[in-house]
Amino acid sequence: MFKTKHKLLTMALAAGFSLFSLTHSASAQEDSASAAPAVEETAEAMSPELAAQVAQFEQLIKSTKEYVAASDAAEEGEEVAWDSYVSGDPSELWGLIHELNGNGDLSIGDELNSLSEAENNAIYDNVWSASDQLTPWLTHNIWVLIAAALVFIMHLGFASLESGLCQKKNTVNIIFKNVWIISTGILIYFLWGFNAHYPCGAWSVNDIFAFGSSAEYAANQKLTMATNLYHDSYTWWTDFIFQAMFAATAATIVSGAVAERVKLGSFMIYSVLLVGVAYPIAGAWHWGGGFLANLSTGAFYDFAGSTVVHAFGAAAALAAVIVLGPRKGKYVDGRIKPILPHSTPLAAIGVFLLFLGWFGFNGGSVLAAEPHLVSLVFTTTALAACGGAVSAIAVSWGVLKKPDVSMALNGLLAGLVGITAGADSVTPTNAIIIGLIAGVIVVFSILFFDKMKIDDPVGAIAVHGSCGIWGTLAVAIFGEGFSIVSQLIGIASVCGFAFLFSLIVFLILKVTLGVRVNGLEEEEGLDVAEHGSPAYND
Repeated sequence: MFKTKHKLLTMALAAGFSLFSLTHSASAQEDSASAAPAVEETAEAMSPELAAQVAQFEQLIKSTKEYVAASDAAEEGEEVAWDSYVSGDPSELWGLIHELNGNGDLSIGDELNSLSEAENNAIYDNVWSASDQLTPWLTHNIWVLIAAALVFIMHLGFASLESGLCQKKNTVNIIFKNVWIISTGILIYFLWGFNAHYPCGAWSVNDIFAFGSSAEYAANQKLTMATNLYHDSYTWWTDFIFQAMFAATAATIVSGAVAERVKLGSFMIYSVLLVGVAYPIAGAWHWGGGFLANLSTGAFYDFAGSTVVHAFGAAAALAAVIVLGPRKGKYVDGRIKPILPHSTPLAAIGVFLLFLGWFGFNGGSVLAAEPHLVSLVFTTTALAACGGAVSAIAVSWGVLKKPDVSMALNGLLAGLVGITAGADSVTPTNAIIIGLIAGVIVVFSILFFDKMKIDDPVGAIAVHGSCGIWGTLAVAIFGEGFSIVSQLIGIASVCGFAFLFSLIVFLILKVTLGVRVNGLEEEEGLDVAEHGSPAYND
């Protein structure tokens, strides 16, 4: 009965999001298509030079329409030459379009979007694709796409790490959750999240909340979405896919913390809400130009997401773990009983995959193939990770009296999370210091949460929460021009919201569907109880 409820709720949720998003998107596209040509500035208001540029642009538009009309009227097999209708060097013509598009008084983009799909394609193929600006722009765009692919690899890292650190009887369940997270995360981010995350000023509640919609754009918007008129480094779709890879990360953090006892159906519903609703709201406050980007004390700064991604996920995980409770047998008679990982090698593979992916996570956040910044970010990322590992090894060895490999692995992750907020704005030497401190923090945080009976099988709350907060504060300590007050406001806002959202959703799920498997299922293992098949047949 519970499984039927889970299935119906999941289907209803997905259908509701899809219907609203597609309807909202269609309305937006109709508004765009019906917009009148936007070059309305009077000749008296323009300088002679600007008036001449506008006249040249209008002639280009007129000639393009004539070319397309002639092409449509041509007999099959007959080619119509672009040069017969449009004269001028493609690089100069595109430079003109780009310059006029940057003039806020003209709204050239609206006029380009009023063209037909064929007219858009004509300018795209014959002007933009033949211009000198295309080649350097392609380099930037390709780098951000490669970075998106590296961030995608991190999801394999999360799945491997979580599987390795948990018991083998729950491996299938963990892999299944991670497949669900990335799949639904990208879909819901497309249907709703991207435009809620980056509202471009279209707030429903000023600087706080924006309704989402489908990321799809109209066919006649190619010039403004797939060239440097959208961004100097990437297309709309490159922007979307890079951000979509980030979006699902928050739910993977929670997955690790609630592993081995959470009900699959309840977690599936929870993860869709966390990625689809909560993450875009919190992300919009900073990266979407919301209130954290406009604080009177100075803008909150989080380069690639120590707080907005990692601490957000950890705060959500903390609330979920509090509601869920610890694994059976973890805390007995006031003592902590270790539940050993089933595959340390698999966990190590996961961490090194995450390390690799982090070069895309941080390096891609430069949002351009800018040689100095990308190389600096790669360097600070690597140095902080290594610093975190070394300090975690040293401190855990001293405290636990044995060299603990799980602490070493979490030390690497601690340094990576710690540097994420300021990888572009601190020196390499300071990156080492940030990593070293993060490595110390993660050891004592893991021990603290265990002492408080907050059962986190993979140490996700300590790694992503404690070290994410530290890294965000470190920006103001080691960087220049950042406010510690603004950083504290950002941390409190994002973490507080994530905790409350997660707490409310998990409590609702607890009283309706239940969030925890029964004791027999937990003892038997979720692979058999939830999936009917073990991961290992030996």
